[in-house]
Amino acid sequence: MVNGAVRENRRVVNSGASARSFLRGKWGFASSPYQNARNFGILQAGASGNAELLGGHSTGEFFELPAYPGKINYGFQGEELSVSAEKVSELFSYIDSEVVKRFSRLNSRTLLFTVRGEETHLVSSDGSVRHTFHRRAVLFFSFTTAKNGENYKLFRKFSLASVINEYLSAPEKLMGELEDLYENLLKKANGVRAEPGTHECIFGPGLTGIFAHEAVGHTVESDLVMAGSIAGDYMNKQVASPLITLVDFASECMGDPCPVLVLMDEEGIIGEDVVIIENGILRSFLHNRESAVLFGAKPSGNGRAQLYNQEPLVRMRNTAILPGKDRLEDMISSVNNGYYLLDYSNGQADSTGEFMFSVTEGYEIINGKIGRAMKDTTVSGLAFDVLKSVSGVSDTMQWSLAGCGKKYGIAVGMGGPAVKCTLKVGG
Repeated sequence: MVNGAVRENRRVVNSGASARSFLRGKWGFASSPYQNARNFGILQAGASGNAELLGGHSTGEFFELPAYPGKINYGFQGEELSVSAEKVSELFSYIDSEVVKRFSRLNSRTLLFTVRGEETHLVSSDGSVRHTFHRRAVLFFSFTTAKNGENYKLFRKFSLASVINEYLSAPEKLMGELEDLYENLLKKANGVRAEPGTHECIFGPGLTGIFAHEAVGHTVESDLVMAGSIAGDYMNKQVASPLITLVDFASECMGDPCPVLVLMDEEGIIGEDVVIIENGILRSFLHNRESAVLFGAKPSGNGRAQLYNQEPLVRMRNTAILPGKDRLEDMISSVNNGYYLLDYSNGQADSTGEFMFSVTEGYEIINGKIGRAMKDTTVSGLAFDVLKSVSGVSDTMQWSLAGCGKKYGIAVGMGGPAVKCTLKVGG
């Protein structure tokens, strides 16, 4: 819904089947939108034929992939969503009318609600069997205001089923969140531009999450390590402050479900947590079945795909820096002249660990206290240098549901605590 008008209301169903075969060190893959016994046989023959064709041009010694049989049969992830088209329509109509009444200085407003369900059946010749159904939802709000001919935007995103259910049943509670969003937007419009240079900063959980994923996580994916990622030179070496422990979680973190559940990946491997960095030391890369053999490691469920016609790649699942022992208030009071960075709109990094993120919400820290709001800016640096500069990690953490665009899009979880570090801030 944009400015009170429903712009889109759609339901998309995408289904099909695929087969994959490994022969003489090469993978063969075939997919089709048809799901029946005859087509399964055709796909299996096609995948085997493709593997044989590619493997026929290979020379040298070849290895077999060890079997890791397992069985997963799982229903819904976490709480069931109490969602219907009627409820969403009623909620949006109510929220939009209240926004118009209460927030007079908005010149644009967007409301978005999406639900994605994924059902997967998997059978492997190694003895792995999986039937899973996962449902994920996102409730998104974006506000825009203008001042002196310039537009300013802030947004909020909610992806926990329990929170969305609460807002659907008691939308007035949601208005409290949106009032906070509106007030912060006005502060941003009256805010200041960051002073360019290297500064002591505190990442909020949102920035910590994308930093963990984009700037660090991709450098330890084994296919990128084999392609020359900087992380390949640092196994069992210090790459971060001893305060930093970074984990790629399969499904659960400290007793709570993660945003994305990977109990078994698309290669039939049972999902296990991977400790990437432990107390500042690089301990593990992320593997699929093939790279695990090449590195002498055990696969942990990082061979992922999202649609039937996508071949599994080495992917992250739920990547987060673990909380520490510091209180956020103490971290802020320890900064004389820096910035508290809360949210972002996009980011990118390369295999050297060099990154740049756009910051959409942040505040000055002056003499240990939160100051004026900031206009949009950027932060950049080298991931391992920034990690080594970490001098504080808060004692609480948050998760968010996001997407990763490596070759094709896939759902991932990003999370972490507030982190105090040093990095470059744009103007």
